[in-house]
Amino acid sequence: MSNADEQAGPTVSGSLAHRVPDLGALELLLAVARLGSLGGAARELGITQPAASSRIRSMERQLGVALVDRSPRGSRLTDAGALVTDWARRIVEAAEAFDVGAQALRVRRDSRLRVAASMTIAEYLLPGWLLALRAQRPDTAVSLHAGNSTVVAERLLSDEADLGFVEGLSVPAGLDSAVIAHDRLIVVTAPGHAWARRRRSLAAEELASTPLILREKGSGTRQVLDAALGGLARPLIELSSTTAVKAAAVSGAGPAVLSELAVREELAMRRLVPVPVDGVALARDLRAVWPTGHRPTGPARDLLSLTRG
Repeated sequence: MSNADEQAGPTVSGSLAHRVPDLGALELLLAVARLGSLGGAARELGITQPAASSRIRSMERQLGVALVDRSPRGSRLTDAGALVTDWARRIVEAAEAFDVGAQALRVRRDSRLRVAASMTIAEYLLPGWLLALRAQRPDTAVSLHAGNSTVVAERLLSDEADLGFVEGLSVPAGLDSAVIAHDRLIVVTAPGHAWARRRRSLAAEELASTPLILREKGSGTRQVLDAALGGLARPLIELSSTTAVKAAAVSGAGPAVLSELAVREELAMRRLVPVPVDGVALARDLRAVWPTGHRPTGPARDLLSLTRG
């Protein structure tokens, strides 16, 4: 071995986790130093004295030095133990600062929730979920951005929302999802429209060839209808909200295709009439979505739980 090797000392390998005692052991050593008693330190930390003795011995084996002299009169730090205690105090203080910072981050995260939702979910499902969330988390400020499914995906991927809800046939790229409910689109007209009096169901071809009051491209409702009709849906008017489509249909402007959730009241009051259709798949899943690999936490996780209640 060369002189340089002798001066360099022993080689240290492995991770810090294997070479440095854990925080619990360091806190025990500090308590022994402060109280002068292994039994007193054990009581303060809520562990048994045999467990405390075992932890001290384990730390001594890990470090390769004696830390505590035990006697009937109490426990006294060795010279090496006093030095290790000074280092331990700095580590524990740093850990306490780390914990305070982490708590501050959690408080900051839990103080707000940004939700992005497609129109049908925003108007007809989210209000009830948000009321239930407020009962659980009265101090969380919630902001809601309503838009079509494309907009919801954009807001999530640009970190402008913590949780999203969409109603299209597929999950937008870059997002993970969970099905939270099921929905069905139905064809509706004002009572005065000719379709309201027909006795036979509409065929897919007739629906595809008729100009309809439709949601805009990019909406979940439009995606489902276009897929069902092979992209042949003909717009009479394109509108950017469910409420606007519904109002136009009620006014008699023409037939519309809307979520069953959105027209319950209008159907019950006969302001709109359902028109049965044959051979068209208009069922869809409603989904919660979030960026891939980033499962919702805090208020977003709680809201997701409420959607499944």
